[in-house]
Amino acid sequence: MGVEGCTKCIKYMLFFFNFIFWLAGGVILGVALWLRHDPKTSNLLDLELNGSHAPSTFYISVHILIAVGAVMMVVGFLGCYGAIQESQCLLGTFFVCLVILFACEVAAGIWGFMHKDTVSKEMVNFYDNVYDQAMTASLTEPDKQKAAVPVLKVFHETLNCCGKGQGTSILTQFTDIIGVTNLCPKSDVTISCHQRIHELFSDKIYLIGIAALVVAVIMIFEMIFSMVLCCGIRNSPVY
Repeated sequence: MGVEGCTKCIKYMLFFFNFIFWLAGGVILGVALWLRHDPKTSNLLDLELNGSHAPSTFYISVHILIAVGAVMMVVGFLGCYGAIQESQCLLGTFFVCLVILFACEVAAGIWGFMHKDTVSKEMVNFYDNVYDQAMTASLTEPDKQKAAVPVLKVFHETLNCCGKGQGTSILTQFTDIIGVTNLCPKSDVTISCHQRIHELFSDKIYLIGIAALVVAVIMIFEMIFSMVLCCGIRNSPVY
């Protein structure tokens, strides 16, 4: 017994979309954990120089994504169970959760669009500060291994880059050759670290944006189907 006809079709469509939603939550959770523990980003974002840490804006976004993925899996399971059981209470709770998640996702999307370049700019500024301190220490006090030098080498080795631009890259390689510094990777690297930083974080930001867009489309369909099914259950003569 239960809903019949088109409403029954919507019931199974809602179950299908909820299953996709649950899977999407798992994928987002997995991607967020990968972003959090990716060797390149971890090596850079865990750096510290004279008590100053690397910018944490990117990690804040990733932690939010981890929470969203976990909540999506819980809500997706709730929607699947509510659809199969034809429970108005569970479907109503599921709808409210979807509305809250959708509102948070829209707000996060607007914030992310307005600050899409913030992460790379903050990291570039941090790199420039480290580079200037390391070069100053190497040129004026070559016998002293200053704190900035190992931090700068982590940047260069992780991103396979050297210098703030073409000019500083050539300069740093030259000082490495004559033995004043030892900062650039051993290979003949001429790509600036500014370019590498922008590429690293821009690619990951776009990945987050695509995942959010796909989830938003699924959520819209789920909200429609959950309300139609809930109304169908209410109007069913069985109940």
